Amino acid sequence: MKLDDALDQIAELPDFPEPGVVFRDLTPLFGHPKAFSVVIDALADAVGEVDQLAAVEARGFVLAAAVAYAKGIGVTLVRKAGKLPSVAGRVDYQLEYGTATLELPADAVRTGQRVAIVDDVLATGGTVAATRELLTEAGADVRSVAVVLELAALGGRDKLGDLPLHVLRTV
Repeated sequence: MKLDDALDQIAELPDFPEPGVVFRDLTPLFGHPKAFSVVIDALADAVGEVDQLAAVEARGFVLAAAVAYAKGIGVTLVRKAGKLPSVAGRVDYQLEYGTATLELPADAVRTGQRVAIVDDVLATGGTVAATRELLTEAGADVRSVAVVLELAALGGRDKLGDLPLHVLRTV
């Protein structure tokens, strides 16, 4: 299966979660074994040589865990507020339609550790920028970001500065 065919598994749901928003649902892609495998291989190639991946709750966990397994490295799970017993850092950020807080687990990364962020969608860039901030404050060397889908009209790429961004599909 070609990557474009795999990415065609992403469903478009108009007016969700609110009128005027077109939600891109990766659930069908996750449920299609060959499409999922092709996407994981593409993300694994995209992140390059790193020591660790970082993923954001919740769909980022699914992708990053599979990519980490494929590469033989670990994954740091960046969580929503209140889910961790011990926190190394916390940051508030803007979502596409609201605000949220992310937390980094204590002792999740080492100083100088090369880390790539893996997530499902880059929208406003708030989630990825907040994750980068948490990792950098903890001493990690954030090398790149890899996402399945970029919603270009929302300008998330602009929040990443010079951080390399690898996108499998832009809409």
